[in-house]
Amino acid sequence: MVKKLFTTAFAAVLLVNNLNAQENITIQDKYTAHNKGKFFISWGGNREDYSKSDVTYTGKDYNFTVKNMVAHDKPKGWNVDYVNPARMTIPQTNLRLGYFFSDHYSVTIGVDHMKYVMTQNQTANVSGEINLPLTDPGSIHNGVYNNTPVDFSDMTFLIYEHTDGLNYVHTEVSRFDDISKLFKLPNTDKVQINLTEGLGAGLLYPRTNTTLLGKERHDDFHVSGYGISAKAGLNITFFKHFYIQGELKGGYINMQDIRTTQSTADKASQDFFFLQRIIALGGIFKL
Repeated sequence: MVKKLFTTAFAAVLLVNNLNAQENITIQDKYTAHNKGKFFISWGGNREDYSKSDVTYTGKDYNFTVKNMVAHDKPKGWNVDYVNPARMTIPQTNLRLGYFFSDHYSVTIGVDHMKYVMTQNQTANVSGEINLPLTDPGSIHNGVYNNTPVDFSDMTFLIYEHTDGLNYVHTEVSRFDDISKLFKLPNTDKVQINLTEGLGAGLLYPRTNTTLLGKERHDDFHVSGYGISAKAGLNITFFKHFYIQGELKGGYINMQDIRTTQSTADKASQDFFFLQRIIALGGIFKL
């Protein structure tokens, strides 16, 4: 009798251990249990807000600063251009390529294609001096400015925008944490929810569209400065390989070498803060 009870108990222990081992193997075998070695790519859209900025314009016959310039983004809205290869650079977009070098950390390279448009219907204070040749159309604005209010709405003084665009080419290091348990999701290979945070830095490569005092615009891509950024977001992965990610991303941009006209003597400089709201679709996979 004792031998029979002992044999039954031993068999039960073996069964429990076997079930636990199978459960551990199942967890370990889940594709979403580990990220190290995975690549990912995403494409999305954004909206931006910008802080006010002092913008300084310098050239052979002028040197002045527009104080507290107000600017906004240029949204496209829900539009097929986001997925039209011939027109994908027209909306405000975000492209990212990344690699997980550990289960929780990834490194990415990306381009945030933002748009920065000076609000034309504004009056801002200007300080400095303009002394153009009288044959230049912009000479109507000659004079000395000392915090002088200027109405820019007639567009003869200045039109200023980075609309193709305010391109932030950067690298980021991000952390990912699986928080699926908080939502009681039993199988992360079907649906997984991750919290992500990251820090980034890079160069600004804008194509600036400027009409300054009637001069011919430059309107070409040019490395103009640098940026730094921080982000936080939520990542929802479906069926192991596809995800949607929402982010809030803030940062600082400093551009001290902005091309404004065809003359290399003419340039602008400014710095400001930005806040992006991003929604992106992506894929994650192992090669």
